Amino acid sequence: MYSFIKKYTETMQDQNIYPIFSLMVFVLFFVGVLWYVTSMNKKEVDELKNMPFRK
Repeated sequence: MYSFIKKYTETMQDQNIYPIFSLMVFVLFFVGVLWYVTSMNKKEVDELKNMPFRK
């Protein structure tokens, strides 16, 4: 399977943009999640913290 992907990407032009793009998506996603978690208020955190114990 990897050899098929490697052969396909070798024939593509501008193949160096894909690793940069995937790294940027990865970093932006986790920065967004970090921002969301740090901006949550205390009441919402307590509500989510106790969620698995409620029926």
